[in-house]
Amino acid sequence: MVYNDALRARETARAEGLPFPKSGDLSKTVITRAKQTPERAWLAEVSAVVLQQSLRDLDAAYRNFFDGLKGKRPRMGAPRYKSRKDTRQAVRFTANARWSITRGGKLRLPKIGDLKVKWSRALPSTPSTVTVVKDSAGRYFASFVVETGPEEVLPETTPELGIDLGLGHFAVLSDGTKIDSPRFLRRAEKRVKKAQRALCRKEKGSKNRDKARIRVARAHARVADARREFHHQLSTKLIRENQAIAVEDLAVKGLARTRLAKSIHDAGWSVFVAMLGYKAARYGRVFVKIGRFEPTSQVCSQCGVKDGAKPLRVRVWACGACGAVLDRDINAAVNVARAAGLAVTACRAQVRRASVPAPRSEAGTHPTPQPATAR
Repeated sequence: MVYNDALRARETARAEGLPFPKSGDLSKTVITRAKQTPERAWLAEVSAVVLQQSLRDLDAAYRNFFDGLKGKRPRMGAPRYKSRKDTRQAVRFTANARWSITRGGKLRLPKIGDLKVKWSRALPSTPSTVTVVKDSAGRYFASFVVETGPEEVLPETTPELGIDLGLGHFAVLSDGTKIDSPRFLRRAEKRVKKAQRALCRKEKGSKNRDKARIRVARAHARVADARREFHHQLSTKLIRENQAIAVEDLAVKGLARTRLAKSIHDAGWSVFVAMLGYKAARYGRVFVKIGRFEPTSQVCSQCGVKDGAKPLRVRVWACGACGAVLDRDINAAVNVARAAGLAVTACRAQVRRASVPAPRSEAGTHPTPQPATAR
């Protein structure tokens, strides 16, 4: 309600040609004075810090919108009104809210009370902020912001690795390893379809429909949780075992509009590549993404001759120049590393070595806030 009231005040000022109201003036109007009216008196039942955070969220939304217009970041839409019926809700408590963690391990929130928490990990230091999130499946999570020290220094390991992502195998590595695709959505498709059919039979607006919607959301949440866990385990393993990793920059949005859309969504390539990127930056590894137009499947990884495009049904082919028999996926993984300037030894390919630093979000080794989540 506070977010919508502040957004409405700014949109009204814009329509009348007036300057945007400042955050301080909005705070007095939509919070302090609103609490004194019969229509908004219930705002006093929650912590004032949560209401102030809603105004900060609106400021951030406008800032991102205007930065997109200036070209400082990718373009995004203007702030929109929120609905109380949104399946995902969140509130944030800063240190000013005087929230705490009790000796019994409960989360004590102002004007709410003590909440039982199933801790997923021990907090490394005293948290400064907690965000309570309700997801579409009706589950509640508490995400904490804590100060951490320098990241763990990983030992020197295998030099470099190229990765070719696919659907038959989730990933094929330049050392010849093939990682099967778990196909989490396909395996759970029968259960998800059953829940969705039950949802369609319920009357709109009924409580039974709300219960059926939550059952559908929980079925999808189980699939998403399993996929995320697989991505985390595999990306951490690859980062720990290799000094440098190269992948292809796939056009996932374009591929998602083809008949392979469901399989591509089930694989989750974009999330996996993003995990490789930030984990490489965190642990000082090299991470490289090559252009999507590199002919990795058409070039022989041994002699470097481009032998033309091969249909997808051709999984093994012989180079017309040197006669080498090549596995399509392994050959592509080796060429991914070659295109990135990394040195690999699979298929006895001799590739030049080049130093390509992984992108870092922040310079130096100063402590940075890291989120820790509990359910």
